[in-house]
Amino acid sequence: MSQKNKLTLSVQYPDPRLKELIPRNKLRQWVQAALFAPAELTIRFVDAEEGRTLNREYRDKDYATNVLTFAYTEDEDSEVTQADIILCTDVLQREAAEQKKSVESHAAHLVVHGVLHAQGYDHDTDEEAAEMEQLEIEILASLGEPNPYQ
Repeated sequence: MSQKNKLTLSVQYPDPRLKELIPRNKLRQWVQAALFAPAELTIRFVDAEEGRTLNREYRDKDYATNVLTFAYTEDEDSEVTQADIILCTDVLQREAAEQKKSVESHAAHLVVHGVLHAQGYDHDTDEEAAEMEQLEIEILASLGEPNPYQ
């Protein structure tokens, strides 16, 4: 986490509501903090309709979710992590309000979460979830962000 890894980052705002609050340079900082290897990533902010469509088509879940990660890295020996990370603006804003967090802090958490998924981390078992949550807490603390699980 401490060293900077080579990063090619594309940012798309088809839903432009968070473009000013969460600009590309901020996203780059959050992504870089969570990288353990070089990466080629796209972060895309979408509305609930697109988020729901993607979640339904690729995960068979008919609702919009906060973050989706599409990791394209073929194997663990690959030197470059490749992924698309989709953030649903509607869900992100709603969750931030429900959890009494700033939209920016919640977005930082979701970006870090998505970047970890892109690198092969998951939370399917209790052990995996504990490892991933601890990494998220440490990475967010390094960015000056609070523990998202408190």
